Amino acid sequence: MTQADRDRLVALKKAASGAIRQRQAAEELKLSERQVRRLLAKLRGGGDQAILHGLRGRRSNRRLAEEVEERAVAILKQDVYRGFGPTLASEYLAKKHALAVSKETVRKWMTRAGVWRSSPRRVVEVHTWRARRERLGELVQWDTSEDEWTEGRGEKMYLVSMIDDATSQVLARFVRHDSMEENMAVLEQYLRRYGRPLEFYTDKASIFYTTPKKNHPAREQPLPPTQIGRALAELNIGWIAAHSPQAKGRIERSFNTAQDRLVKGMRVAGVKTIEEANAYLESEYLPEWNAKFTVVPACADDAHRPLRKQDRLEAILCRVEQRVVGNDYTVRVDGETYQIARPDIRPRMCGAAVRVERRRDGSVAVRFENQYLQVQVCQRMEKVRPKAVPQKRSKKRVAVKSQWMKGFSDRPAPTLRQAIGIANATS
Repeated sequence: MTQADRDRLVALKKAASGAIRQRQAAEELKLSERQVRRLLAKLRGGGDQAILHGLRGRRSNRRLAEEVEERAVAILKQDVYRGFGPTLASEYLAKKHALAVSKETVRKWMTRAGVWRSSPRRVVEVHTWRARRERLGELVQWDTSEDEWTEGRGEKMYLVSMIDDATSQVLARFVRHDSMEENMAVLEQYLRRYGRPLEFYTDKASIFYTTPKKNHPAREQPLPPTQIGRALAELNIGWIAAHSPQAKGRIERSFNTAQDRLVKGMRVAGVKTIEEANAYLESEYLPEWNAKFTVVPACADDAHRPLRKQDRLEAILCRVEQRVVGNDYTVRVDGETYQIARPDIRPRMCGAAVRVERRRDGSVAVRFENQYLQVQVCQRMEKVRPKAVPQKRSKKRVAVKSQWMKGFSDRPAPTLRQAIGIANATS
């Protein structure tokens, strides 16, 4: 008998002796008066043990057979289910092996078999809670996660994800590089599927945010936007920078879930290539996520706006730069010279700036005053260098040593008297 049972027995005995009314006993025990009268009748007929449930200590009639537990544990001990938690394990047992077992039962089985052990919760820093946006498409969080998604079975991949703040609806794709071009490709898929959201919420990565240089007068001269920042401005989509990972906690938590469920799901499915990974995302993981983890927004209105006629995504979602037209009506791009077609030459074009779009398919488009120009790559003229004529080398002259001093030091020198005599004689 537990302490709660003893407290219940004390209250019932007070009611049986008339110390308190049955109504007071019901309020104390948080039961109805009718139930209190039943318990008092059982107490008079069966003693103190009458307050205990009749099935206490007995095996439940709904308990699963031991063979089911042994089969489930044998399945979860396989290497493909390594690291599965009770919730995910119960889902895969029902989906893959036709064993419909609750997650709490699976938790008991896994704990008893030593397959899983709960970890104590860590004390984390508490940040200010922010309410969700009210409408779908008001705010979309955008980030990239780097992880061992295929656990070494295939190539390295990055997961670019966009999650709606109001509903937690997710669009994600695996890419080979966390580059501007790959992120723009995912952005194009989002825009074509849902339309233009009001704002995107990202971190301060270099593809989103231009970092101020040292001693740069950023207040007086605003920094130029990145290519993605320019594209969002042309699409009339706002951009908000997060100052910490906790500020965009919704997408960070979705990555934590993906690094658990998605990694293990692709392991079971045997995913190795990026094409297989994206197919699994689209057919299995994202529908499951949107069915289980999305919520109903506070307002049923959709804030997404349709694409306009001038929103040519292939021209906006690419690398755009300004170039100056030369005196010969050519434009230099990445070391190549492009000649503007004669019919497209206009007044004021020479020396003017044109918009050069280096699109993701590898093509180059040049626009001047909202009109695209026909350009052609100029063929490079290879410079023919004249062959060098080998020069005849003159033979080296061997210097002949003069012999006029030969034997000079061998002759005896005259004495001083003799030298004076020789000098006087010559004079």
